Amino acid sequence: MNNLIKQALLIPVSDPQQTISISPVVLKVEDRPLPLELRITAPVSGYNLPVVLLSHGHGPSLYLPSKDGYGPLVDFYAGHGFVVIQPTHLNSKVAGMPADAAGGPLFWRSRVEDMRAILDQLEAIETAVPSIAGRIDRTRVAVIGHSMGGQTAGVLLGARLTDPNDPNAQDIDLHDSRIAAGVMLTAPGNGGASLSEMAADRYSFFNPDFSHLSTPTLVVVGEEDASPHLTVRGPAWHADAFHDSPGADNLMSVIGGKHGLGGIAGYDARETDDEDPERMEIVLRTTWAYLRSALYEGDEAWPMAKHALLSHCANHARIDAK
Repeated sequence: MNNLIKQALLIPVSDPQQTISISPVVLKVEDRPLPLELRITAPVSGYNLPVVLLSHGHGPSLYLPSKDGYGPLVDFYAGHGFVVIQPTHLNSKVAGMPADAAGGPLFWRSRVEDMRAILDQLEAIETAVPSIAGRIDRTRVAVIGHSMGGQTAGVLLGARLTDPNDPNAQDIDLHDSRIAAGVMLTAPGNGGASLSEMAADRYSFFNPDFSHLSTPTLVVVGEEDASPHLTVRGPAWHADAFHDSPGADNLMSVIGGKHGLGGIAGYDARETDDEDPERMEIVLRTTWAYLRSALYEGDEAWPMAKHALLSHCANHARIDAK
């Protein structure tokens, strides 16, 4: 029990379970300059467990943008029935590549390929982690990404990407049909005139086409997440995937939330710009509920979460649906 959380506890979720975390799990991926290191966190018991692929962001911290970050999110999802798989992408400060290496500075394509490699090698992962062997439901896979990880998730969910500065990155389709649902947390929005001068110069791959994103997706934004270093449009930029895609069917706006959404990237993390356990718990519970209903037909977790949010936490967040 967390004494810092009050109203969010009224959003219903399943009973918490004991979890186990295994790290590192190392995969060899062809043409990747470094082995792909993972952390696997899962319930101690249970079978036919759904899977969440978690793509970390880029932030200023040394360890959070890696398989060792996002403890609050990982602990919650695993504690409520998901197998969480966290890769360390090549943009990781602690275990990645220099920003000026090929594919840098944020290695957007490699990040997507990391997730696809994980799905390709689920059998090898189960072999390497006997405690989860035979317990995964490979038909129920979701992806969650925060910040830069949100773009990674969006591409896997169907968004296409064009980079005006890269002739090899025009209208790229890396959608993965093995992923049945997703959550995009404070993800980058549209490119072009929406970008700041710095972002247009350094991150020209922030230029998605959301019209092809057809997989059920929840978009989560902080109402005070202006991100002026990336966009000239303020917080509304992070909601573009909801407005411009057929698949993103729900938008949750976190009132008072900034880029950290209350602290999802880590406990007492220095890159959290809006630390608030109540806010964070709301994000954890509602995103969990969305995925439960998206992955299991007839599951009432999401309708119940929306009702509880409106009844008890309307001063913290609101949901818009198509």
